[in-house]
Amino acid sequence: MTDLTKLNLAATRDGLKNRDFTSLEVTEAYLSAIETANPKLNAYIEVTAQQAREMAEQSDHKLNSRDGGPLEGVPLGIKDLFATRHVHTQAASHILKDFKPEYESRVTQNLWDDGAVMLGKLNMDEFAMGSSNETSHYGPVVNPWREEGGNKDLVPGGSSGGSAAAVSSWLCAAATATDTGGSIRQPAALTGTVGIKPTYGRCSRWGIVAFASSLDQAGPIARTVEDAAIMLTSMAGFDPMDSTSADLAVPDFAAAVERGVNGLTIGVPREYRMDGMPEEIEKLWHEGLEWLKAEGAQIKDISLPHTKYALPAYYIVAPAEASSNLARYDGVKYGLRVAGKDITDMYELTRAEGFGREVKRRVMIGTYVLSAGYYDAYYVRAQKVRTLIKRDFELAFADGVDAILTPATPSAAFGIADQEMNSDPVKMYLNDIFTVTVNMAGLPGIAVPAGKDHRGLPLGLQLIGKPFDEETLFAAGRVIEKAAGGGFEPSDWWSA
Repeated sequence: MTDLTKLNLAATRDGLKNRDFTSLEVTEAYLSAIETANPKLNAYIEVTAQQAREMAEQSDHKLNSRDGGPLEGVPLGIKDLFATRHVHTQAASHILKDFKPEYESRVTQNLWDDGAVMLGKLNMDEFAMGSSNETSHYGPVVNPWREEGGNKDLVPGGSSGGSAAAVSSWLCAAATATDTGGSIRQPAALTGTVGIKPTYGRCSRWGIVAFASSLDQAGPIARTVEDAAIMLTSMAGFDPMDSTSADLAVPDFAAAVERGVNGLTIGVPREYRMDGMPEEIEKLWHEGLEWLKAEGAQIKDISLPHTKYALPAYYIVAPAEASSNLARYDGVKYGLRVAGKDITDMYELTRAEGFGREVKRRVMIGTYVLSAGYYDAYYVRAQKVRTLIKRDFELAFADGVDAILTPATPSAAFGIADQEMNSDPVKMYLNDIFTVTVNMAGLPGIAVPAGKDHRGLPLGLQLIGKPFDEETLFAAGRVIEKAAGGGFEPSDWWSA
């Protein structure tokens, strides 16, 4: 029998429906793979083996009765940001020590309703704050990819590094992830996987641990564009528990994958040609445009003039919202509690020990920009810039552009504990330079593997779409995926 973990989500789903194998067999194959790989990759924080087997057995019963859902029996990994009932949910933070919620997030409930199987909870940057998955209380995730001929451990990107690494290394058929400033698209690009951040409001935020509420959005990381489309169809939907949830019908995203790009206009923003951009990123971007053009798309130069303000504005808005959202973690009702001489001392000691360095940095920045005397100078001004960024995109789309093509990241994966990156937080923040505009404007964006750098590491291209037009992104992403020709599979050195 074919190694079941090497089948993508669509093939796994079809094989289960045809009864070529059982859900329990696929689940056991993944659990075995996790047992071998996880000590080296650290992608899973918690493996829910017994629950996975029980869910798989229930799926097999339904499949035998020809009564299965769209994802019946397909094993998935869940980012630790999603609340899972009676299962470890800590946002990879010490301050949520031993927290097991009494409720299920809407997104994961949608997946279970469609028959999916949970393999476990995936590692991530603490509270989704990071671009390398090095801020996790549970230690860094290791990228399954290595330089050709090298054995240096590389980062998988963040904050959804565990999700991207698990998908790339065949430790789940697909995974849930979240994106606040690039946390789906950046790790997807660094691991040779596909990741889509849908339009803000497409997926419910209810039951997802909040980082920056006006920016956070759930989405999938998968091995192919089609797999990502299948996942998003199940994850998305209106939820009255989330006041920002869009009351719109969810399309069959997979039906749009092979639609092509003939007659579409693809925008190329001149502001994304940054000084010092590696030549191989520039070359790949040009190649992607040629691929789309060859399939009938028109290419149009556009201007997004406020792009240069996006990163500084983001790092005001996101920390401000984080400082507010994280105020609830104080050691009183749940999670870590460090005893103190009085309640104020207990608050201070608990937060000091419970939060990691990067989370503390962002909470302090956020508290500062919201404080009296600085609120207007920083936060209000950043929100005005955000409006201008959104307006830039609106004007481009009004001028006939159907989607926008940009690089996904400024480079391929870098080393864990990279001295240059870790010594200067701003250099780490610059990893999100191509992605934060999408969150600031609330738009959908997809990262698709498109090439490799001179070291043999994967590089991705990003497509940005109109609000609630993820279908065009899947269609254009599929064109890039086909033209790139595959080959985005790491050598499984962790099994040696």
